[in-house]
Parts: sequence; C-alpha cells; structure tokens
Amino acid sequence: MSRVTIKVNGGKHAVEATPDTPLLYVLRNELRLHGPRFGCGLAQCGACTVRLGKQAIRSCVTPVASVQGQDVITLEGLGTAEKPHPLQTAFIKHQAAQCGYCLSAMVMGASSLMELGGIKATTSDAQIQTLMKPYLCRCGTHYRILAAIKDAAKATAAVGGKA
Repeated sequence: MSRVTIKVNGGKHAVEATPDTPLLYVLRNELRLHGPRFGCGLAQCGACTVRLGKQAIRSCVTPVASVQGQDVITLEGLGTAEKPHPLQTAFIKHQAAQCGYCLSAMVMGASSLMELGGIKATTSDAQIQTLMKPYLCRCGTHYRILAAIKDAAKATAAVGGKA
C-alpha cells in the first residue's frame, strides 16, 4: 500500500491504495461515494462511469494512480441539492430511473457528451441513442432517459452554456 492523492469533486484526498487499485474501489470504499457502481468489472456496462475532466471513463478498470493530478467528477460532484446539474433536474422531472442502478452512468455519460459537444439541443433521438449505447439499463426506462437527456440539452443551450 502507498499513499495516493487524488482530486475528486473539487477536493483533494490522500488514500491508501496500491497504484493499480481500480479507481472505483477507492471512490466507493475509501471516499464512501455511492454514485459510481460496480456492474461488470470489465468496462462493459458503464455502471462505474465517472468523468476525468470532461471525458467519461470506466472507473472499474482505471488504476487510481493514473488519475493523480486530474479532476475526477462523480455524480455527487456534478451538482448539489441546492443547484442540481440540468441532467439531474431532467432525470427527476422525467422520472428516468426505475431501479436507479444505471442512473449515475447515464447522467455522467450524457454530461460528458454534452460537455464535449456530442449532444446538443438539436441532436436527434437516433443520435442520442447511438451515443448512449455503451451505457446499459436493464429496467427499460430508455425513453424516459432519452427524454431527460434531450430536455437537459435544450435547457443547457437556453442558458448558453455547456453541461
């Protein structure tokens, strides 16, 4: 074990971990964050998605040492209860979660795509569905998730900013 310092949701955290420990384990077990979830452990389902800067990454296969000096953002750091991110507001408005297990991945993946310009107010349903394919929802709330993402993209465009 060694001391690794990572920046998560705007704060610096010194954690005890081997350099190859998956970031997901550090986020959940050391920092007690519950947004990213363990799904497959193989970077296939997306349940563990967090952002590294603007880019969505799979934290289950990302060594904690590889994120030192970079901004890691989890669902907890995307918005606050007082000022939620437009995606968080839209997911609540459209009741886009059923079991909620994939919720963090859907929001974090979509926020990255919005931030990087892949999803805009004018992006078609088919394009959003294609872009969101790497994130799995087993409950079948895809249409509500799609509606929430479109709503958030429009709300973000209306205020002239990025997600």
